[in-house]
Amino acid sequence: MTDLQFLTWVRGTGLNIAVTIFLLGVLWRLVEIYSLGRKPDLSAPRHTPGASGLHTVFRRSLPPPGMLKRSPVSYIGGYIFHIGLAIVVFGFGPHILLVKGLTGLSWPGLPSQFVDMTAVVTMAAMVVVLADRINKPVKRFLSTFEDWFAWVVTFLPVLTGWMAFQHLLLPYTTMLALHILSVELLLVVLPFTKLFHAFTLIGSRWYNGRVNGHKGVPV
Repeated sequence: MTDLQFLTWVRGTGLNIAVTIFLLGVLWRLVEIYSLGRKPDLSAPRHTPGASGLHTVFRRSLPPPGMLKRSPVSYIGGYIFHIGLAIVVFGFGPHILLVKGLTGLSWPGLPSQFVDMTAVVTMAAMVVVLADRINKPVKRFLSTFEDWFAWVVTFLPVLTGWMAFQHLLLPYTTMLALHILSVELLLVVLPFTKLFHAFTLIGSRWYNGRVNGHKGVPV
């Protein structure tokens, strides 16, 4: 298989397979979660300021008091690489064109130089967070194979995309194909790993806040 044939496959058949598994996996997981059902809470609600689902969504998005000072790498690094990933994925022109081709949706892109810089910062933040996890005994002990695997499949698309943009290491056609393949790997595993929190984060925080808010307990 030549480089061009490889690129053609990952942009065609490979992408179709990955997107299909991704969509079916996300749908299955969401149905699985939201069909569990919950017993109705028949107790009288206790109205307490700040105790609600919406308040919890915003409150849990910020570091708890004192935790930013105790674990700056986890919080600052986490914010940087999550925001950076969002900018790289949704702000880069070719990515927007891909989404437009698949869904018809489109929006203005960011300057390529800014996205390039963001990718570098994102990778640096991810490496720092990984090093912190390795160097802290408790974090290392609590980490499972899934945690390391999730880091790798998240990091590879950023790295290969940046290398393709910079024309580094391999011919552009080959590196672009590897980049697309790494994205497809991410799409395939996302619904079945901890990375699925991208779809459940807000909903779970809102639900916990709503349940505890009914009891008058801000969380």
